[in-house]
This record gives sequence, C-alpha cells and structure tokens, in this order.
Amino acid sequence: MASTIAVAGKGGTGKTTFCGMLIDWMCRHKMGPVLAVDADANSNLNEVLGVEVETTLGDIREEVASADIVENSPIPAGMTKQDYIDCKFRSAVVEEDDFDLLVMGRTQGKGCYCYVNGLLQTQLQKLEGGYRWMVVDNEAGMEHISRGILPSVDIIVLVSDCSRRGIQAVARIAELVREMGMKPKKLVLVVNRAPGGQLNEGIREEIDKHGLELIGVIPQDETVYEYDCSGKPTTGLEETNPAKRAVVAIAEKLFA
Repeated sequence: MASTIAVAGKGGTGKTTFCGMLIDWMCRHKMGPVLAVDADANSNLNEVLGVEVETTLGDIREEVASADIVENSPIPAGMTKQDYIDCKFRSAVVEEDDFDLLVMGRTQGKGCYCYVNGLLQTQLQKLEGGYRWMVVDNEAGMEHISRGILPSVDIIVLVSDCSRRGIQAVARIAELVREMGMKPKKLVLVVNRAPGGQLNEGIREEIDKHGLELIGVIPQDETVYEYDCSGKPTTGLEETNPAKRAVVAIAEKLFA
C-alpha cells in the first residue's frame, strides 16, 4: 500500500507549484512509482507537471450517477455499473515514465453521490497498491480525505504565503486535521514566496503562536512567475533556480 502525502493550503499560495516540484524531486530520486492525485477542484497540477488530462474522476462520477435515469444512461446495455466504472477509471489514469496522474475533478450535479464515491474509493484502493507513494494536491478543506474517498495520510505539508493571514489560514487547516482525528506521522509548514527567502519576526511569531513546525522557506522567484504566466511546467526549472533549490532542501528534510 502506498504511503500518502497530502499538500494543503488556501488558493493562491503556490501550493500546486510546490506539489509538482516535490513530485519531480521524488521521481528524480527514484522514489517511485508515484501516483499524483489532483484533488483540488481549482488547481492545475497537470500543467505544473506538463501533462494533458482528458477525463477526471468527477466526470466519471457524474456519468455513473446519471445512470439511474434510464433514457440518459451512458452505460451500454448488458454492462454493469461496476464494469463501466472499471473501464472508465482505467482511462482516467494519465501514465508518464516516472509517475501517473489522476484528477479528481469537481462534481457539478445535485443529489447523493455516496454510492459512486464508494466505487471510486474501491478503485483507488485497488490502484494504490501499485505505487510506493501517493502525493495529493488537496484543497484547504481536504474534502476527499474527510469523505474517505482518498486513503489515510502519512505526511501533511501545509503551504502558506508569506503573510500573517496565510499562516492563520494553514493553522485552521491544522486544527481541521485534529478535528478529523487524522494522525499523520508528520505535519509540517512550508512558507512560499518569501522576499529574499527570509521571514520577518512577526511571521515567525505567528508560526510559533500556532505551534506549527516550519520545515522550509521558498523565496519569491521571478522565473517561477514567468513559467506560470506562459504555461510552462515548473518541473523544467534549472537546478540552480533558487525556488527549486529551496524545494530540494525541503524534500531532503521531509524524507530524512
């Protein structure tokens, strides 16, 4: 069974960029096979990793949920829901040389998805057995984990920008983790986009106030911004790039 890393934080903090760079580091250090899971409805992990996605699990969930409406059922005659979701699930896995990617996607329809969520949970449990690590780019509320669709988490990395409000936001996520009864082996903080890679005293005091374990600081970097604006995968950054070097240092601590 794969060990699971969840990367969480509010939108706009560079969480997805960090997640993609972490996956890239893991693959380059032969820690795979790695299953990358994009579980944030608003993120674009595939762009950071430089891969195309055609089908999300949210799409599959919508299709199977609509199967109860006979005239609109996407399931061919003679095929069960289980067989159909098995087939669709396999097509949703984007396979690369060093990692595979699944995109959870957003549920657009109304009604109860408990049955379909259960099917997806079963499929993920089957799939994760083929990987050493599952890295989840998660939304702040960690919905897929709290609903039990994704497995329990071994490591949680909270990503914040370099602001007091950002630290307060990840502190609330840390509290949510405790409320959900999750007991990760590690729960650490990464502060992103720090001017000159340094934190001022006020931010450090806020981190200490909430009892967060700071594992690393990533500097504000113009090249990362340019890559993001142009749609270039940030995994292609030069090894000498300051942000990439900071992620390397964080990864080495994380897996020490």
